[in-house]
Amino acid sequence: MLAALAGSALGALAWGAMAPIHADSRDRIFEIPRGTWARRMSGDKVEILPDHIRLTLGVRDVLVLRNRDAVPQIFGPTLMMPGQSFQLPFEQPAVYTFTCTAHASGQMIVSVDPYPANPWARISWRTQELWWRARLFTTHLWYRSRL
Repeated sequence: MLAALAGSALGALAWGAMAPIHADSRDRIFEIPRGTWARRMSGDKVEILPDHIRLTLGVRDVLVLRNRDAVPQIFGPTLMMPGQSFQLPFEQPAVYTFTCTAHASGQMIVSVDPYPANPWARISWRTQELWWRARLFTTHLWYRSRL
């Protein structure tokens, strides 16, 4: 039994190291929902976007923001009118800080990681991706519970 468990763990680790990383789309999409500004003006400290977004070159390296709110939003130097979307492709790994009116803090951090080219980098990337997905999911559940 223990040998089977160890074999399964070793197989999963080998897959994580050797399998190529790909995504159906290179876009990472986030929406600013209708009513965000009104809720914030009424005193609700709503956080509808993560304060830190992680992208990976060659996998998911295009940030897409959709403004579904009834008021304009600013992201970096861009003014997004209600109903507009904004796409920002990244080509260099770095940590970027942007002005973002959809955040109570007024800023958003975007970390762009290099493509995980070797086996250890792929294992690390997959582990971090699981963490980020869990974090986004719990943030989403928390936000929906407050509606």
